[in-house]
Amino acid sequence: MPAAPLKVSRADARRFMRRALLLDAPAPDVAAVLAHHGFVQIDPINVCGRMHDLILRNRVAGYREGDLMRHVHGESAPLPAAQRTAFEHHQPATGNLVVFTPDAWPHLQAAMRARTRIASAWSGRLTREENALVPRILEAIAARGPLASDTFADVGRSRQIWGAASLAKATMQKLFFHGRLLIARRQGSRRYYDLPERVLPEKILTLPAAKPRETARWEALLKLRQRRLALLKRAELALVEDLVQPVRIADGPLLHCLRADAPLFESTANRDAEAENASPRLIAPLDPLIYDRRVTQAVWDFDYTWEVYTPAAKRVRGYYALPVLSGHELVGHVEPRADRPKRRLAVVSRSVRRGHAAAGAVRELARFLGLR
Repeated sequence: MPAAPLKVSRADARRFMRRALLLDAPAPDVAAVLAHHGFVQIDPINVCGRMHDLILRNRVAGYREGDLMRHVHGESAPLPAAQRTAFEHHQPATGNLVVFTPDAWPHLQAAMRARTRIASAWSGRLTREENALVPRILEAIAARGPLASDTFADVGRSRQIWGAASLAKATMQKLFFHGRLLIARRQGSRRYYDLPERVLPEKILTLPAAKPRETARWEALLKLRQRRLALLKRAELALVEDLVQPVRIADGPLLHCLRADAPLFESTANRDAEAENASPRLIAPLDPLIYDRRVTQAVWDFDYTWEVYTPAAKRVRGYYALPVLSGHELVGHVEPRADRPKRRLAVVSRSVRRGHAAAGAVRELARFLGLR
């Protein structure tokens, strides 16, 4: 039987989200955040730090720029498969590239198989030219270990992809989407692919593919683990109703959290004081706290859109504006830009509500990036 909605104030919902999203008490390491949230989204754009680093620096004690990739792939050489506790791949429902824990592997199989049958220049079935190149790529990787696409610079350009993508890059990317190659390490944004059996433990690769309903339930739970307070579609709710608690904020939309998280709504004065007295911080544009625009509006009374793909003339806050979290309020934004050669962090624009300051948060970001 469905649980009765828990009626809470907006202030209580904000306190809940801070606690449930690990913003009040940081985790000891990256592994703990992955276990809690299920995944961390990756994005290559680096204006003032990469998205995943901006997300994790607010959640992991002592986090350093690049720690997520070191956790996934190793420090100076690729980790052996038996030692890996995370890997990169795409979410089945959204297509976003994320870092998963290995238990996600059985739930990715159906999407991998489906991609081999669809027409897509980036992830779909292989063309005749790509198919002809596959044996050479797989044999070279089997013999030499992880390789980047520029190893095969002599094979020409892709006819399917507009721009500068080589045939090798397009082929290796599709093999990754299909699960026949995995990312073994990175050098900046450059990917080095290897065979799955040299990236993930055998006990993971040999697990049977999950059934469709199992994967659908896993995806719904993943959404809740990631955001902790979420809007669920009717089909999602039907899959996880036994594990969720409905939450109603005044006359706002019906939200849901995990029943295991519901006790966090019980306020304690000390923890509230800690959040109120915490220094303002800059939040990543795709941070779980603000990922769903409708939830952000309902809980935080803050209308935020990541405008990196918005035409310049239509931007409200800026290309890479970071919201400012101050206590239990989102009070504005700062748009920082890192000048790595000059080792400086410039502020392109800012708008912060009167009575709040973001200078300390900007200095903290600069220190994180090793800039002035």
